[in-house]
Amino acid sequence: MSSMLKPKDWKTTHRRALSATEIVAGLARLEGWKLTGDGADVAIEKTFTFANYFETIAFVNALALVAHRQDHHPDLSVHYSRCVVRFNTHDVGGISATDFDCAAQADALLAA
Repeated sequence: MSSMLKPKDWKTTHRRALSATEIVAGLARLEGWKLTGDGADVAIEKTFTFANYFETIAFVNALALVAHRQDHHPDLSVHYSRCVVRFNTHDVGGISATDFDCAAQADALLAA
């Protein structure tokens, strides 16, 4: 398998749920992301808007490659001209630094 497509191995990396203070600080570094849900359903979320369905699906496909490489998969709600992206880390029962890393990578897909 190409090294570009090889997923990250989380067995060798310790992840933990971030504190409320760390989550607020992380959100301050990302434009347009917000905290949603509560308890086990807590996540960071952003709605990305596009001109048409083709652009939306192109973004979803690019994000799928990022998610595969990070072995960290967001919940997606895909519509004609928008995609809602939600990240959380199930195995820590909250939000981890990985969620913020992946959110930044999602934003980078659209950086000019």
